[in-house]
Formats: sequence, C-alpha cells, structure tokens
Amino acid sequence: MRGAVLGATVVGGVRGAAVALVLAGLGHTLWNGLVEPATALAFGALIACGELARRDTRDVRDTGGAPGARDAREVRAGGDADGGGAPRPAAPEDRRPAPLASAGALAYALLGPDAAAPTHHGVLQIVTVVFAAALAGIVPHIARGRAPAADHLARRVLTVAFAAACFQPLYNSGRLERGIGQGPYLVLYLLLLLGLTALCDAVLAAALAAARTGWPYGPLLRDELRAQLGIGSAICATGVVMALGVAVAGLWALPVFCVPLLLTQLSFHRIAAIRTTYRQTITSLARATEIAGYTRPGHSRRVAALSCAVGRELGLSERELTVLEYAALMHDIGQLSLVDPVRAGATAGLPPAEARRIAELGGEVARQTGVPAEVAVIVERQADPYREQPALARIVRAVNAYEDLLGGSRHPGGPLAALEQLRLGTGRDYQPEVVECLARVLARG
Repeated sequence: MRGAVLGATVVGGVRGAAVALVLAGLGHTLWNGLVEPATALAFGALIACGELARRDTRDVRDTGGAPGARDAREVRAGGDADGGGAPRPAAPEDRRPAPLASAGALAYALLGPDAAAPTHHGVLQIVTVVFAAALAGIVPHIARGRAPAADHLARRVLTVAFAAACFQPLYNSGRLERGIGQGPYLVLYLLLLLGLTALCDAVLAAALAAARTGWPYGPLLRDELRAQLGIGSAICATGVVMALGVAVAGLWALPVFCVPLLLTQLSFHRIAAIRTTYRQTITSLARATEIAGYTRPGHSRRVAALSCAVGRELGLSERELTVLEYAALMHDIGQLSLVDPVRAGATAGLPPAEARRIAELGGEVARQTGVPAEVAVIVERQADPYREQPALARIVRAVNAYEDLLGGSRHPGGPLAALEQLRLGTGRDYQPEVVECLARVLARG
C-alpha cells in the first residue's frame, strides 16, 4: 500500500509540474504575444511532423501498468492464460518513439541566433510551442485510438524546460557570448547541457516506471541510461546541429539536418519489426507443447511473465531479461520428444534422469531455432542442481516449479503452499534468493 501511495505521488508530482509549466507558458505567451512567430512556427511544424511519424506501439514503460501483469495475476490464481504474452523489455528504439520531435524540441530550446540575427524567445514560449506542437501531432494518433500516455508529454515538457532554462537566460543576457563566445567552447557547452538533459530525462523515465510498476529503481535507471547511448545520442547530436545550423543558415537548415535522423528512425523501425516477428515466432513455437497436449494452456506464457518479473526484481539488464523471456517460453519444448505426456505437463516432479533428458532435448531444439546460445544453455540446464546452473536458469527453474505446483492438485492450499514447497527444496533444487524474490513479486502483485 505504501508503495502504491508513493508511486501515485511521484506520477502526480511529475504531471503536476508539467501542467504548471504549460499553464505558465500559455499565460505568458497569450499576454505578451508570440515572439518571432516564423521561427516558432517552423520549429512547431517540425515537432508536429515528428509526432505524426512516431511509432504507434507504446513503450512498455509508458503503459498504465506493468507488462505481463495479467499473466502474473493468473499465475497467482492458478488459472490459465488465454492470450497475451510475457513482459517484453523495452528496446532502446521503443523508448524514443518520436526522435525527430525530440530533436526539434531540443533544437528550439538551444536556439541562439537565427541566420546571425539574435532571437528573444524565452523559456516559457519554448514550453508553449513544444507542448502545442506535440499535442497537434498526437491528435491523429488519438483519433486512431493509439494515444500515447500522458507521461510522454510530461517528460517532453520537463526535459525541454530544463534545457531551455540552462541556455536561454545566459544567451539572452549576453553572458554566454561574453564568457564562451561562438567557437568550439559553445559546442562543448551545448553537448554538456544535452548530457545533463538526457540524464534528467532518464531519471524522470525511471522514476515514473518504478512508481507505476513497483520494479527496482536502480535497474530501470541503468536501462534508461543505456538507451541514451543509442538513438538518444543521435537525437542529442541532431538537436545541437540543428540549433547551430539555424544560427548560420537560417530556418532552411531544419529540413537539411533532420534527414539523417529520419533515416535512423526508419532503420530502427525495421529492426523493431524484425524483433517483433522473431519474438512472435518463438512464442508460437513455445505453444506447440500446449497444442500437442503436453502442457496446460498458457503455461509457457505465465512462466515467462513471472520469470521476467522476478528478473526485474533481481535487477537484470534488458538483454538478460530478453534471454530470460526466450528461455522461459521454450523451457518445456523438450517434452515434444515424449511418447506419453507428463501428467499436467509438470516436469518439476519427474525423476532427475528423465528431467535431464527432456531438458537436453529442449536445448537441442532451441539451438535449431537460432536463438542466442545462452537461451539453449538455460533450457538444457533446467534439471541440474541450482548451484551448477547459470543464474538465469535458476529463475526459470524456480518459477516453472511454482507454476507446476500451483496448477496441479498437489497443493490445494494455493500459492502459499506452493511457495513453502519451494522453500523446502532450497537446499539442492532452488536458489533461496530466487524463491524469496518470487515471494516478494507475488505478494506485491
């Protein structure tokens, strides 16, 4: 309960700060009028076009709840999933669904002269233009029922306001030119400022994600910072180049310098489509055991969902979570080699030799699918004592055993009885830290 209250406070605080800035900006702009309307219109059009070209898929961190939450609830209840899938870690390109809009907003926040003529737009006007343009670009997505979460706009407003507040007062007062000038030191200052802005955005994103999902803040922040090294670096670099280009060549520099980022965005979209297709293929392959009657419907998806939740609790990186998800989806694929299915598909209670044979066959099948080598190793090491297993295999083994116990008739007492059975096996079969982490995940929901 305390975590839910704290999470609501964090989300409400971020949104409240963004709303306050937007209202202040709108009031200031309406009262004083739009300064340099041509420049504001050009950057606003760029931001709106960037939002129009955004991906229609939502970042898992920007959804209203934790991914895979439904599967986790069904695991606790012992029910069967009839759809959905395991929680998918957000790929770096998914975190920046509108990179052109982000770069345009940063460029406007860091804009000094326009074709060598000084500009006088302030922080509040920048917030107003960025918000209005982003809202205009989002309207078509709202009409299609693909509206981004409110936190997308809140983060955009706060990060742009931070960058503008660090640059515009110094530029408008002339202190920036007197202290740094227009040479390479100005570029270094802008890059340093963009680094701080990226850090601000990562802190906000991780805080919002931790508040809504309950996942540990440290790993979320680490993943956000790693994502900044990918397309985040391209966005920051393009923002600086746009601002410097407009300072020399005027507004005609905007369409010229946004082309590289557009090409990068298209490349990321293709990579994301390939990853999505690949994941769907693995998910379909994992369902073969359900279709053949070897495992209960939804078993692999529930194990994958809960394994990723435990992995998050243990602080795994995104790549490790992806490997864990694939291994959890395919952990029972070796059962297809059996002549007679195991009762209820529960491999946790099989003799060690039989369980090891199924695991080794599953590892061979996994290798044939082209998944990373770590996935096959995790699958084929499921039957080993946990001290001899890779760290990720220990998670899959414990979660699979819990799901087998909960789905069978051996523990009518439900989740508590199943967890107690796992605790009794921590001497040889299950790692105590994983079991206790699983208990915390289930208790938190």
